[in-house]
Amino acid sequence: MLKNRNTKAKKGPIGPLWVRWLLFTAGALCMGLAIAIAVLWLNFDSLSTVASWAKKYTTYVPLTALLYAVPIFLLGAAFGRLWLSSLLVGSVGMILALVDYFKNMINGTPLELADFGLASKLSQVAGVAGDLVPPIDFWRGTAVLLVCVLLLYLFRRLTEISGSVRFLSLSMALIVLIQLFSTSGAAWVGNTFGVDVYASMPAAQNHNVHGLTLALWRDLMLQKKEAPEGYSEEMMQAALTRIDEILADGDETAATEPNVIMILSESFFDLNRLPGLRFERDPLENFHALEKEAISGSFFSHYLGYGTGYIEMAMQYGITNHDFGASTNICFLKDEAYDYFDALPEQYGSDGGYQRTMMHSFNDSLYNRTVTYPRLGYSSLLFSADMQNMGIEWEGNPYGGYYLKDTYLMEALMQELKNINASGKKAFLYGISMENHQPFDAEKFGYVCQMGVESDTLSEEDMAIVRVMLEGHIRADQSLGYLTDALRKYPEPTVVVFFGDHRPNLFMTDGHTVYTKLGLCPSEDTMEWSLEQTKDIYSTDYMIWGNDAALLGDQAGTRKDSSATALGPDLLSVTHQPASRYWGLLQKVREVSLSNLDLYFVNQNSQPFRTVEDASLTPQQQELLQLRELVIYDAFYGKQYITAKMNERPGS
Repeated sequence: MLKNRNTKAKKGPIGPLWVRWLLFTAGALCMGLAIAIAVLWLNFDSLSTVASWAKKYTTYVPLTALLYAVPIFLLGAAFGRLWLSSLLVGSVGMILALVDYFKNMINGTPLELADFGLASKLSQVAGVAGDLVPPIDFWRGTAVLLVCVLLLYLFRRLTEISGSVRFLSLSMALIVLIQLFSTSGAAWVGNTFGVDVYASMPAAQNHNVHGLTLALWRDLMLQKKEAPEGYSEEMMQAALTRIDEILADGDETAATEPNVIMILSESFFDLNRLPGLRFERDPLENFHALEKEAISGSFFSHYLGYGTGYIEMAMQYGITNHDFGASTNICFLKDEAYDYFDALPEQYGSDGGYQRTMMHSFNDSLYNRTVTYPRLGYSSLLFSADMQNMGIEWEGNPYGGYYLKDTYLMEALMQELKNINASGKKAFLYGISMENHQPFDAEKFGYVCQMGVESDTLSEEDMAIVRVMLEGHIRADQSLGYLTDALRKYPEPTVVVFFGDHRPNLFMTDGHTVYTKLGLCPSEDTMEWSLEQTKDIYSTDYMIWGNDAALLGDQAGTRKDSSATALGPDLLSVTHQPASRYWGLLQKVREVSLSNLDLYFVNQNSQPFRTVEDASLTPQQQELLQLRELVIYDAFYGKQYITAKMNERPGS
């Protein structure tokens, strides 16, 4: 019996309770610091960079460590095992860091809180991204953390707390955690540690300044959008009256009511805008030939390398991430939010004369499209499998480069167009291509490229990747030629809107993008880019073409830049389509701004500015932007005093 009692004694805690509590607290703080450094190590690629960052932002490492230490302390008190809580919190930190690393590798952009809307689709996202291999720094950081956890386990008897002390510790940690993640507490913490929790900033800048952990915390705790001064029903009714006054002199030309085919061509842009590449011939011969018959120009995107769903929402619903807090994913708002305004396709066929169909060359897994698109006015959603069940006559494999071929999508669009027109209705079709989607692995198209390309700058290994991009663009261009050739023979008037959603963030073998390698920007860090460099790389190309030149009036062959928020209004203008107050206002805003983002502001003349204040807008121009902000606030944050009225014609 004595032997058993001695054995039990050896397994008990060591030292006075107050000493163990101090060691418990010190262990949580040290582990929080270790996780913070491990995560930053993966964020910034090297410990020397982390040291330089910590020297510049002296309070950020302690705050980052605290954000990990508090949940470690809380869970440690709850479980009674500090080593276990450290293992759990450390795992979460390293997983977030790894996801951030992969997202940077895929798209050149850091992890944002809004990305968590796609968390349930992580496997599908990984599927379209290609092979993802954790870097060596991930394993090094993980190894360090495992050693720390092992030490906590070996010395667990020195950190064991119990009874009322454990309960009080749990309560205290819970209070601190609530303060860290409450509006008032975050404001105090931000002020104490020098973190601005009020100003919105581009994701890359947020990440570079604050590191991943603080950037995510800052996104979550960014102070909510305040109501406009004097916000009331009277104020909004006055705004409605003013909008009617501005829209009073609208386009009186009769609507042409053609079929409309909008085509989002994945990662498409004019490759001739890349310096230092010599092509055997014009890689976009169809696009450039059609420009002579179309309205065309630069298309200012909101993203680089990704963000397709967000661009679709900006184009078809008129909202952007800039309209919401950093933690809001505009593809995952509450369902009824997509009913507040009538979307772009709903401007066509309010009398039932149009049938609206979305056709996507992938499955229905991403960007919440099965929820949002029916609410945007689409009666039919056809994904890859659906299109392959349409009875399309096709020889060979319909897939190319991992995804459904662009030309197959065009054939499906033509068949859907004919079916709808045969039913006596006009068609509004929105097609989303995928053949040119990443990954740009050298073997993607079976090492086949239809055209030669040379460079004095890039290595042969890099050129293998460039040839994949080139082949994808050639196929996109050929599919456009296939569609327009078919439409030239088609008797029904049809307008085609063709645009690239964003440029591919094409990484070379050394980890740098093709844009850096070819001298278009100094590095992958957007904070180092000039305004002109940002404007260039954050733009693609577009055109609006009609199978009858009369559909474009005197605009055929003209150059006119557009954007994710301007292309919808441009289409309405070309077709002289009567628009709701909401879209009428967006058409007016288009005359002031092509892009208004955290990243930069681009005015109607394609001039870029860091902020809208730098653009020196006239009072009338400022008023249009303010009216749009009022309308958005009223719908999504306010009492919806005039939201229903915004879906009616001006003056009604």
